[in-house]
Amino acid sequence: MKAVTMKAVLPYDASPSIRAIIAAAPTATVDIVRLDEADRDGLLGELATADVFLHVLAPVTADLMRRAPKLRLVQKIGIGVDTIDLAFAKQSGIAVCNMPGTNTAAVAELALGLMLACLRRIVPISNDLTGGGWSVRPELLDGAGEIGQRCVGLIGYGAVARRLATAVRALGARVIAHDPMAGEADVEMVSLDRLLAEADIVSLHVPLTPQTRALLDRDRIARMKPGTVIVNTARGPLIDEAALVEALASRHIAAAGLDVLAEEPPRGPNPLLASPHVVATPHIAWMTDGTWRRSIAVIVENCRRLAAGEPLLHRVV
Repeated sequence: MKAVTMKAVLPYDASPSIRAIIAAAPTATVDIVRLDEADRDGLLGELATADVFLHVLAPVTADLMRRAPKLRLVQKIGIGVDTIDLAFAKQSGIAVCNMPGTNTAAVAELALGLMLACLRRIVPISNDLTGGGWSVRPELLDGAGEIGQRCVGLIGYGAVARRLATAVRALGARVIAHDPMAGEADVEMVSLDRLLAEADIVSLHVPLTPQTRALLDRDRIARMKPGTVIVNTARGPLIDEAALVEALASRHIAAAGLDVLAEEPPRGPNPLLASPHVVATPHIAWMTDGTWRRSIAVIVENCRRLAAGEPLLHRVV
């Protein structure tokens, strides 16, 4: 029987290396149509005949899915599905799948990089040097530290946090974690209150749910140790941003390494991005060639399974 090729639509401004990875996908299984994210008319035209929608970050709304009468699968490139209207997908018979594990290495490594950037003031020191200076401003070295001998607290202990734990322990850190759903763990599991009281570095690794929204609110931030570093590579709304701005300004929180914000992209000035104590990246923790190669392999396999009527990998809905 002749194989059926699934048409998959991907609205994403890919770099040349990632375009090459996408183009190498076997066309007998999947035809990936990539469009620039701003090309709304092109997207709506391609959705009319799409079997699969490849979701990166922009919300997958009920209206978007209605524009795709043949749609059978929303395939999340990554893990979090909070930006997909799961209720509409379910009632419309559209499957939703994610990709646990494909971005684990990339996210863990950027979280480690943000910790190091915050502790060693890498960004402002580099900016001074490339701007023509050489001597380091003394205030940039005030309190500069190492991960070794510090306590790293991981909120959430899934695949990313476990990989990160291995890395920071190798650098000499003590690791504690809070995750009621983690089951067996290779680090000391503690209450959230104890983690906030003991950790010198707090790193977030939980999904965004009604229970985790504003998990780090004004009260919990106030209960952290003075000089704590906060790292967030999960979801922006996990943190009360106004409270974090205040804590950074007062120096109760020494620094924050943020790959995510509550509003992405910001529609106006975000005070966090103006803080000299913030190192920020635009939700790119997952974005490496390795992640894309692993992701394309999952896309190809799920498209094959979709065409063959077989159970899909990592189905959420």
